Amino acid sequence: MPVPDESLLGKVVTQLSRPPSYASGTAKASILSIAAASYGWNSNGEEVTQPTGFDPEAARLFESVVEAAYLVANADGHFDEKEQTAFRHVVVNACQGLVVERQVSALLADLTDQLSEDGMDKRVEMVSRSIVREDQAREVLRIAALLAHVSGGVSEVERSVLSKLASALKVDSNAVDAAMKEAESAIAD
Repeated sequence: MPVPDESLLGKVVTQLSRPPSYASGTAKASILSIAAASYGWNSNGEEVTQPTGFDPEAARLFESVVEAAYLVANADGHFDEKEQTAFRHVVVNACQGLVVERQVSALLADLTDQLSEDGMDKRVEMVSRSIVREDQAREVLRIAALLAHVSGGVSEVERSVLSKLASALKVDSNAVDAAMKEAESAIAD
């Protein structure tokens, strides 16, 4: 994979931190950014009991959103160091400092192990268990499509994983088309 263009990375970061175009007028950020606040709360790495403001469901949602994008990125069975570096950079920056690179690296290491142990179909099923609302499912597809563009666009095998995710998330096939269209539009701007 060639090194992604900085302007492309910037466009993806910007779109990942914004709500989707179809969100209600009250939405202020993407599901990734919102869930990152709970996931990244304890960024100093200490193992302590979280305060009352910690939301384990939001943290689980963050992991699922990142895993869905990770599964799409791994669709071809190859996720090299350049792709991983770009992926980490985009996620960390889209979360506006709420999640640090060390946390994303650790999450990616866990996801690598889980994908190796369970396989793609099982991991898609596991992601679908954490995404319970249709708006969340559509947002997961949008984020995965945006991150897929970092590696040079969405290939057929990546689109196939997006379709598996859509099916497991119980959204219609048009959801993948809508996610792709929004991602392509954001990249073209």
